[in-house]
Amino acid sequence: MSPQLSRRALLAGAAATGVTGALGLTGCTRGQDHSAAERARGFAGTQQVGVAEPVSAFGLMAAFDVVGSDRAALASALQALTAETRRLVDGVPAEQRDPRLPPADTGVVTADRRPRVTVSVGASLFDDRFGLADRRPAELVPMPFLANDRLDAARTHGDLLLTVSADAPDACLHALRQVMRVTRADLTVRWVLDGYNRADAVHTPGRTDNRNLLGFKDGTANLDPTDGEVMDRSVWVGADRNGGTEPAWTVGGTYQVVRVIRMFVEQWDRASLAEQERIIGRRKASGAPLDGRREEDDPQFAADPDGAVTPLDAHIRLARPRTADTEHQRLLRRGFSYSRGHDAAGLLDQGLAFVSFSQTLATFLAVTDRLRGEPLEEYVLPEGGGFYFVLPGVTDDGWLGEQLLA
Repeated sequence: MSPQLSRRALLAGAAATGVTGALGLTGCTRGQDHSAAERARGFAGTQQVGVAEPVSAFGLMAAFDVVGSDRAALASALQALTAETRRLVDGVPAEQRDPRLPPADTGVVTADRRPRVTVSVGASLFDDRFGLADRRPAELVPMPFLANDRLDAARTHGDLLLTVSADAPDACLHALRQVMRVTRADLTVRWVLDGYNRADAVHTPGRTDNRNLLGFKDGTANLDPTDGEVMDRSVWVGADRNGGTEPAWTVGGTYQVVRVIRMFVEQWDRASLAEQERIIGRRKASGAPLDGRREEDDPQFAADPDGAVTPLDAHIRLARPRTADTEHQRLLRRGFSYSRGHDAAGLLDQGLAFVSFSQTLATFLAVTDRLRGEPLEEYVLPEGGGFYFVLPGVTDDGWLGEQLLA
């Protein structure tokens, strides 16, 4: 695909894409040993915090619609949002107010429980309300219905997306409440989803102990976010702006895909172990590919052209065929599991909040196109999410979206 993806091209490709949206069963960053300093990166920087840092144990996403109808209202909302997220990420205590006034902080957690907060914009922000149509990122469009989707409008899209991660769920909820209290005049909540990764698997050197709700290891063969060269090549929009197609303000940002994917876990639990492993393409216990012994072994698909060992429609084989013409189509995946109780039929409402970052949306669509019709579709159903663009980072005295609105 070309770096610039027109709406017509995206919709044409979407008609042929797969259900999982690159489900990412190897979704989060592999466990690594990171120092406290790395985990506590400050707010200011060329790129926003929360994309390249180590995965946290808990996550939350909240989409908002902008209530204001002009650019001044949008700027006001982004300035207030920036000030509060900067305070939260940098661990600055809230101001002490007169006791006759509402406190400036929920009091749920102390200031040293520093979350990571990432702010993204959706395609709807570039309609005629704010005069930003000519500044829309080149490939940013509303996420269409992909094959086998059942998208709930109440849990899809949004003008702005807040992605929060922390080492405890109350820190995520606290950050959301703090942002909402300072932006209530300009933003209204569209949808919220919170979830988790295995807390004991986040910083384990050399191991991927985190598992998704299908029981398979989650984190194998992901991009390494600590490798600056890899991030510049595959994730961040650079000075060349994807061949000159991107607006200048997008440098330092990245495309974010969110797919809220329900897993029919009761049905999955009735499948044999052999069938589960053939569908995924890995051993459930060890995470090793079907032709390997260790999780870190690279599957040798070229030596198995007929799929005698790893089926040709196995998830890992479709998602990443390991061929010369597909190896550049890599995503940085940072999803989390979720559980929302049960539905009206008494079935568990559980699944994966798939989250990926990439320099182009074309990369994501190329991966999902290969996954169309995979056997895993029988056990999963995308129900929400959206396409977004992560705003570039800010200076010590800047605010998120300043370049966009300049």
